[in-house]
Amino acid sequence: MSTRRRLTPAERIQFFERLKAANPKPETELEYTSPFELLVAVILSAQATDVSVNRVTRRLFPLAHTPEAIVALGESSLREIVQTIGLYRTKAHNVVAMAQILIEQHASKVPSERHQLEALPGVGRKTANVILNTIFGEPTVAVDTHIFRVANRTGLAPGKDPLAVETELLKVIPTPYLQDAHHWLILLGRYTCRARQPLCGTCVVRELCRFPGKSVAAAS
Repeated sequence: MSTRRRLTPAERIQFFERLKAANPKPETELEYTSPFELLVAVILSAQATDVSVNRVTRRLFPLAHTPEAIVALGESSLREIVQTIGLYRTKAHNVVAMAQILIEQHASKVPSERHQLEALPGVGRKTANVILNTIFGEPTVAVDTHIFRVANRTGLAPGKDPLAVETELLKVIPTPYLQDAHHWLILLGRYTCRARQPLCGTCVVRELCRFPGKSVAAAS
């Protein structure tokens, strides 16, 4: 995923201006109605698609959408509901354990501090960033495979691992766009800058992108 050269500051502004013009108010595609529901959905989404997670949570949340209800439901019943997604046994265990900790340590509320979030079962840096950004309005970027690919391919923020890309993104994303950048970049990677057969011909930032294979990809 190497890039020939990085985008210039002026190009980075254009990059996000184009993404904003195409989607002024980007949002997560995970379905939720509360911070707790989003936390559960993000934990379930590891190595799974948002579509598959939404299919599961449409069954789960009407039955249990609070920490108390998840604990009462229990790990065995939760496994049955989420068994269509990958790593479902581990995820079911983590969700119930997470809910129990919220009850015991956080008055059943999702905490707003990174260290408290990352102390929860099933919650790593990426999940914490999603919650901090989407629920608490912090200018964080959760680097998944899509964002990692986009940052490296385009020359926006090349890095050898997710943390390096996250650190670079926080440095180079112009401040006015930082709050929504996570959603713009993940949607760009999910639907346009795909791992295989990227749709370069329809990409709104194509002229700015440093991806050497974009012409070939656009023509294919």
